[in-house]
Amino acid sequence: MTDLLLATASRRLSCIIARGLVPAALLLALSTAPAKADFRLCNNTGGRVGVALGYKDTEGWTTEGWWNIPARSCETLLRGALIARYYYIYAVDYDRGGEWSGHAFMCSREKEFTIRGTDNCLARGYDRTGFFEVDTNEQRSWTVQLTDSAEQAPDRPLPPRVPGPSRPPSAAPTTPPANGGNK
Repeated sequence: MTDLLLATASRRLSCIIARGLVPAALLLALSTAPAKADFRLCNNTGGRVGVALGYKDTEGWTTEGWWNIPARSCETLLRGALIARYYYIYAVDYDRGGEWSGHAFMCSREKEFTIRGTDNCLARGYDRTGFFEVDTNEQRSWTVQLTDSAEQAPDRPLPPRVPGPSRPPSAAPTTPPANGGNK
């Protein structure tokens, strides 16, 4: 009975659409699209930032840059379901100076880049840059929020980091965590 009702409703909707009685916006709202799973970064600062991303895929380590993200906006850095648990970010504030960095050293350069591998950056003509680690806890999508330290609410401190299989901050990303850095 349910199948018959769905088929009838579908035929009626097709007739209405064919006659041009449904605006395009409503048609888009009626479509069933799968939920997106992406790696996104939101720039919650008052300045423009440049972002570089490091990640491990089926072929090894890769770094990419630069995404130029305006103040108070978000950008999708990787589209689709995440395949690794750990991702790495390096960002610079173009307008006010400063950076978001860490102790996971990877290759980068000043101009747009995609670099395979993290070894011998300087010998290969690249910069050796400290990225900070993002542990996605094996989620299918993740959003990183960049903020100014002055904009963080002092009455709401960050929760303590839960110990896990993450590498110590001084370790290079060429030694993956016990689970290989992948799901």
